[in-house]
Amino acid sequence: MSKELFITTDQQREWMDKLKGLEMQIRNSAEKTDRLASFPKENIHSLVELGYTALTLPKHYGGGGITVTDMVLMQETLASYDGATALSIGWHQGAVGDLYENELWKANRLEQFSKEVLNGALVNRAASEAQTGSPTRGGRPRTTAVKEGVYWVINGQKNFTSMSPVLTHFLVSAWVDEEEGIGFFLIDRNSAGLSIQETWNTVGMRGTESHDIVLDHVKVDEKNFVEFSKGRRGDKLNGWLLHIPACYLGIAQAARDYAVKYAVEYSPNSIQGTISDLPNVQSHIGEIDLNLMKARHFLYSVAAAYDDPSRRKFIQQELGAAKHVVTNAAIRIVDQAMRIVGAKSLDLSNPMQRYYRDVRAGLHNPPMDDMVISKLAHTAIKDMNK
Repeated sequence: MSKELFITTDQQREWMDKLKGLEMQIRNSAEKTDRLASFPKENIHSLVELGYTALTLPKHYGGGGITVTDMVLMQETLASYDGATALSIGWHQGAVGDLYENELWKANRLEQFSKEVLNGALVNRAASEAQTGSPTRGGRPRTTAVKEGVYWVINGQKNFTSMSPVLTHFLVSAWVDEEEGIGFFLIDRNSAGLSIQETWNTVGMRGTESHDIVLDHVKVDEKNFVEFSKGRRGDKLNGWLLHIPACYLGIAQAARDYAVKYAVEYSPNSIQGTISDLPNVQSHIGEIDLNLMKARHFLYSVAAAYDDPSRRKFIQQELGAAKHVVTNAAIRIVDQAMRIVGAKSLDLSNPMQRYYRDVRAGLHNPPMDDMVISKLAHTAIKDMNK
């Protein structure tokens, strides 16, 4: 089953062709990126030069004005080339999409920042902290913002800041005591007091270099106080976060493609033909494609509903459910693909072992599985009691 089914516009086809032009560069760098846990700077630079990072800017700001569905399609494609490259750039795509869709600044500030994005600025949210866990669980940040004159002064430390080697801006969450809530502040990489602490040492998504950022009395102008919330961030409807499941779906597709190719080519001398003729291998392939089909239809259906203003208002838990369904399906797909390839899939020279490690990172991206299930239950009970 192919994502070609979901290509419905000329813009989508144009960008699929453009990304195809980067396929070999990105695929060929993936092994080294993973082995050395080094950020794929060349890939990100190529995407910036291509204009990819301006796609989620609205057209009236000079961007591509793409929909969430468009983003999902492109992010899935990138992830099938390399998961670390896709997840890294996906955070920027999603952050920009959210900022401009919800107009989180005054118009003149949005106009100013759009010019920076058009000139190659890269931004990601820095919301996670070791003491609070996932920000979607509603923990109070230890990072603080205190008003001193015309500036906000930020102190704290954030972890899991993907793409940290090349980010030009950080959207940092901080507790604002005088407001008794959480604020997000746009902070320039070159701000005095901001530093990167290289803490990223993981088995999966190694190339994202999601290091800690340390904020030591960083001064932020009032105009860069982006948004404020007294509720949990996970309660906000944000379709741009669908770049997360799109990434893991792309990894699953890559694992599927490798396994099927292996099956039709591998012919041990114990059988006639190739292992693709064996019923048990065919069973694995059939289940893989069925799981891909279900996950992809679910994801693209939810994205389409979000893109439709008349249907978006009916979305309750579908965004979280899409992440849960797709990520867990992707894990199962990679596992089955490895069963087809066998012990060779564990060889460090084989991309399958990288897919296996990378796809499991999805369990730790927001929202978490238990929160999705709990919210579904609470919504069902609440609706029944109306």
